[in-house]
Amino acid sequence: MRSIVSILTVLVALSLNAQGPISISLQQALEMAARQSYMVQASDLEAEKARHKVKEITAIGLPQINGEAGITNYIDVPTQLIPNFFDQSGQGPPYLPAQFGVPWSANGGVTLSQLIFDGSYIVGLRATKALAEQSRLDLEKTRADARNQAAKAYFGVLAAEEGTRLVNEGIPLLEKSMRELEAMMEVGFMEQTDVDRVSIQLEQARTQKRNFEQQATVARMLLALTLGVPQGTPITLTDKLETVLNDPAETALSEQSFEGGSHVELSQASTLVRLQELNMRNEKAKALPSLAGFINHQQVWNGPDFDPGGAYSFYPTTLWGVKLNVPIFSSGNRYHKVEQAKLALQQVEVNRTATEQRLLAQAEQQRAAARTANDNLRTEQRSMTLAKNIFDRTTVKFTNGSASSFELTQEQGNYLLSQQAYVQRLVELLMARADLRKALDLY
Repeated sequence: MRSIVSILTVLVALSLNAQGPISISLQQALEMAARQSYMVQASDLEAEKARHKVKEITAIGLPQINGEAGITNYIDVPTQLIPNFFDQSGQGPPYLPAQFGVPWSANGGVTLSQLIFDGSYIVGLRATKALAEQSRLDLEKTRADARNQAAKAYFGVLAAEEGTRLVNEGIPLLEKSMRELEAMMEVGFMEQTDVDRVSIQLEQARTQKRNFEQQATVARMLLALTLGVPQGTPITLTDKLETVLNDPAETALSEQSFEGGSHVELSQASTLVRLQELNMRNEKAKALPSLAGFINHQQVWNGPDFDPGGAYSFYPTTLWGVKLNVPIFSSGNRYHKVEQAKLALQQVEVNRTATEQRLLAQAEQQRAAARTANDNLRTEQRSMTLAKNIFDRTTVKFTNGSASSFELTQEQGNYLLSQQAYVQRLVELLMARADLRKALDLY
């Protein structure tokens, strides 16, 4: 009882801790996702099932012990006709009815069996190692996918918050211009149209800010999902966007060579080839004889009344033997199964080659995408800086009366568009780096 209470206490504590605030860096987020994301939990359970499957196959060749027991009651004891050996005169009936059994019988026994030789079992033992390796690789790939998704969600939060910050910088300037325009309109120096233009621009900026805030909220929900924590858990990102963008390990990704031989997907394809080879051997081994041995011991009781072990004792029966099964003729059944296994082996070999070539092409494609995204971001960053400078100068001119409200709202609109484009290029670069890292199998 104490152990149950202790376990419940620990589970409650873990549950409360899981719902508390989290401060996490990018690397910590990757490791947390690889450890406890929902898809990793499911894959880990699948790997555990595979481990038990391996033990199940191994146990087939180990001694098997089975017990059995039964009680039988003949309501009507079977009657048989036997020749009438008792009638010497020849006047009686030629056959007499006789009962050779008793109403009650009971038996109990145990059988020990042992597989001595079976070609399929020998091949199966070899396949267990490949099966264990396959489950390990599946779990490794799932963890890599979880890290990739966590990185993308983390980047999505950073990018959305950066967009919010950029838009938020221009809103106070528009609000100030709005107040000045309203004051000038009251004294007759400005028209309502000028005020309306700036009002529209201010509302567009506020709307864009809300959009970025909503994107940040959704990205945090996705991050919580990939981390395996309950929705609504407060998550604080400790890594800054500038740090992530300028990380030497990230910027050098596009120049890193591709090591295809150790890629987890290629290892999975190679393991499938190994399993199919063993499957083909298994089909061939089914044509070999199989040999098994057994020992059986029983205790049997019979009596006219139900009283096991009373007036009448249990009597033992013990035997042993071997059973040889020799496949002789299957009308081509085994032959066609072997041929199907050979064709399946060729298919997985083709799949392994295709996987290798796909990974090479994918790595080069993602490398080019990362380089392009980096160039686009730098270009858009310069464009946004220029748009901001133009807007700042136009704001000064508008305050001094040398620029119209139309020019002010036009430059503000250009600046908002450049901010949107910059955040979009920022997201593209971060996602391209995440996909490149996955293509290079670096998670």
